[in-house]
Amino acid sequence: MQPLPKLLDQCMVARAALFDAAHESAFRLFNGFTEGCPDLVIDLYSSTVVLTNYADPPQVGQAWIIAAQDFLQTRLPWLRAGILKTRNGKSAAEKHGTSLFGDKPDRKIKEHGVWYAVNPIMHQDAGLYLDTRNLRRWAFDHLQGQTVLNTFAYTGSLGVAALAGGAKRTVHLDRNPQFLDLAMESYALNGLPLHKRDFIAADFFRQIGQFKRTDQRFDAVFLDPPFFSASSTGVVDQIHESARLINKVRPLINDGGTLVAVNNAVYVSGQDYLQTLEALCADGYLKIMELIPVPDDFAGYPETRGGTPITDPTPFNHSTKIAVLQVRRKETQ
Repeated sequence: MQPLPKLLDQCMVARAALFDAAHESAFRLFNGFTEGCPDLVIDLYSSTVVLTNYADPPQVGQAWIIAAQDFLQTRLPWLRAGILKTRNGKSAAEKHGTSLFGDKPDRKIKEHGVWYAVNPIMHQDAGLYLDTRNLRRWAFDHLQGQTVLNTFAYTGSLGVAALAGGAKRTVHLDRNPQFLDLAMESYALNGLPLHKRDFIAADFFRQIGQFKRTDQRFDAVFLDPPFFSASSTGVVDQIHESARLINKVRPLINDGGTLVAVNNAVYVSGQDYLQTLEALCADGYLKIMELIPVPDDFAGYPETRGGTPITDPTPFNHSTKIAVLQVRRKETQ
């Protein structure tokens, strides 16, 4: 392994075009899993840097954290705050994030002209998934005048992008109301009309059933579930049952509408997921329209990547596999 400062320097050079003069953007500054140090990931949210220690036990990664903090504060003197997240920490506070240096962390970032509220210490993640930046751009560009359902919405960024781009209506569904509160903050930042009925804090399976019973349909549905979760009403399993989830939401989509399916299971290869989608398309009622890549800063650049992924993501460029599907309805549906 090369010395960490050298790895970080290479990664900063590769990402030079992503730094903006106003320090409002967000991107992955260093992906140690693909760029040479699997115990460390560094994300930038405006002028707040978030370092995540993935080592197990965490003490093994402490030297990397110290070296990275010293490098970053030297090379990026405009940083106003640093947060450390310890993925294998013993307490929720360690996992959600503790202060390394500076003031309170930034609470908003700007991406493609749209503001997104973030809270780097609210949860294990910082409130905005950086691997779906290109998907947010797609939503902004393609959903004008459409009605959108954002399932497993988290903090609502996909729906915010759609509405900011001219969508007619976006409904956010997530079990955690705290996440939806952050989505509402993003609405306020962009001056978007806010209707509380469009923020539904409920179980996915129960609410999807309610939509079906009341014959509610949408022009587009985002399906970006967690890797695995279970409740009394159903199980989300991205390794074994991604097709079942897709079939679960298909009846909610208008004829000619769009289903955006995301699978982030690292143990599901790109070919395996593609075969799952192709099998679903075999009856002619689904069609793969587009595969959306993960940004290079998240996946790693050709000149910074090293090692072999757990599974080959091809034809996708990362284990976060994003497909845009067109939906046709059966006449009896």
